[in-house]
Amino acid sequence: MAENAVEENKLASAPKPGVLSLAIKERASLYAAYMGYVKGGGLFIPTTKPFKMGEEVFMLLSLLDDPLKLKVVGHVVWITPTTQGNRPQGIGVQFSEKDGGQEARNKIETLLGSALKSARPTHTM
Repeated sequence: MAENAVEENKLASAPKPGVLSLAIKERASLYAAYMGYVKGGGLFIPTTKPFKMGEEVFMLLSLLDDPLKLKVVGHVVWITPTTQGNRPQGIGVQFSEKDGGQEARNKIETLLGSALKSARPTHTM
């Protein structure tokens, strides 16, 4: 019985993934946030909340006019600790290959279409 209590305490104290809700309403904002150069795709999310590299993040994404929210799991692969010039403070999150990541990447790349080939700067590059 005592062993079960120890296991429950370990589970209760395990780090929980950060949850971020992001609504991108304009194609230009989606272009600026999308990280197509990251394997599997990813998004830059402006936030002042501290995150660590590799930390798991759960995202609820609203894209343009779509009322359906995408549920995506990912990991922090980029951190802009403070605003730098035109680049806002925030994190870059690489989409998981499962857990909604492939669906989010496909949807974003469909929405962006030919804009993906643009040389305009983004929030990360």
